[in-house]
Amino acid sequence: MTASATDDRRWCTATIDLDAIRHNVATIAGASGTDVWAVVKADGYGHGAAAVARAALDGGAVGLCVALVHEGVELRRAGLDAPVLVFGEQPVSQLDDLIANRLTPTVFSPAYAAALAERSTEPLGVHVNVDTGMQRVGVAPDAAPGLLAALRSHAPRLSIEAIYTHLACADEPDHPANREQLTRFDDLLDELGSTAPPIIHVGNSAAALAIPSARRSFVRAGIAMYGISPGPGVDHLCGGLRPVMRLSARVAHVKPVAAGSHVAYGWRHRFERDTTIATVPVGYADGVPRRLGTLPDQVGSDVLIGGRRRPIVGVVTMDQLMVDCGDHDIRVGDDVTLIGAQTAPDGSTVRIRAEDWAAALDTIGYEIVCGISSRIPRVPRRSIDH
Repeated sequence: MTASATDDRRWCTATIDLDAIRHNVATIAGASGTDVWAVVKADGYGHGAAAVARAALDGGAVGLCVALVHEGVELRRAGLDAPVLVFGEQPVSQLDDLIANRLTPTVFSPAYAAALAERSTEPLGVHVNVDTGMQRVGVAPDAAPGLLAALRSHAPRLSIEAIYTHLACADEPDHPANREQLTRFDDLLDELGSTAPPIIHVGNSAAALAIPSARRSFVRAGIAMYGISPGPGVDHLCGGLRPVMRLSARVAHVKPVAAGSHVAYGWRHRFERDTTIATVPVGYADGVPRRLGTLPDQVGSDVLIGGRRRPIVGVVTMDQLMVDCGDHDIRVGDDVTLIGAQTAPDGSTVRIRAEDWAAALDTIGYEIVCGISSRIPRVPRRSIDH
C-alpha cells in the first residue's frame, strides 16, 4: 500500500474540494431557482473561509454571510469584494471595523441602529432580522414597523436594504412551525406594504431545498454547500451534492496484540482474539470525539484502511486513536480515511460521511465539520475523489 499525499506538517490533513463547493452552489441555485448567498461563518464550517468563499463566488454565489465582524474582515483581507452580511448585532466597539470594511450589519434594535448611524460617515445599508419563532435574536413582528421607522430617521446615513427571518424547523419540512413562521413573516410584509424593504430572504439550506415558499430574493446556503445534508428530513434532496472535506491521516505505528489484552485509557476495550492494531496520529484535540471508539456500552465508528472498514477501538485519546486491523497486512504510512472514500479490494467505493459520525454521536453533521481543529492543515484541492 502507498502513503497518502497528506501535508508534510503532520500525518493528518483535511483536503478541501473547491470544485465540489462550486458544484454545490450551482446545484442549490438550480434547486431553489433563486440567487445564493454563501454562509462561510465559523471558518467556512471548518473548511477554510477564504478559499471556500472564493470558490462559492466562482460557482455563482452573489453574496457571503458571516457571524462575526472579524470573519468579515478576514474575507476583505483575502481580497474578496462581494457583499458580506454579518448575522447578529455586534459589540459597539467593533462597529468602526465593520463600517471600514464595508460589511453589511444586521439590525434588530433601535439602539444598535443609532450606534451605527453615529459612526457611519457614508450611506450604510442594513438588513433587519425579524424573530418569527426562533427566539434567538431578531425584532418581534409587532415591533418591526417601529424599528423600520427608527432606521428611516437616520437617513441618509442608514438605508434599509433587506428584511429577513430564520426558520427553526426547516430540516423537517412538514413541521407546522415552518408554516407558522412564514405566516407571521408574510403578515408583517403585508402590513408594511410599499414600505417593505426591496430584498427579502428566509431560506437556509434545508428550506432552499425543501420549502418553495421560503425561496425569496435569495437563499442562504450553509451546510448543503459543504455537501452535507441539513437533516434526515431532506436527505432525499441531497443526492446531487458532493462532500467537500476529506479527513485523512497515515498509520503511525503497528503492533500485534494478544487476546484478553486491553487498549487505551481505562482499558474499556478488551480484545477477544489475537489481532493487529494501528495507531493513527489524530485525536479529540483535532476534533475526533473521544466517544467515537467502540466500547463495551457503545458501537463507535470505523476508519478506512486499504479499502476496508476497520473499527476504532477504545476511547479516542487527545492526539491518537487505535484501530483494530485484524490479520490484514498494515504498514506505517498507509492511508487512513476518517471522512471520505476509498476503493475497496473488489473495486467498489466504500465511504464514511460526516453524517455517519453524527449518527453515531447523536448530533448533526454541522457539529462534526465545525469541530475539526485548526491543528489539522486544510489543503485546498480541485476534483478530489471522495
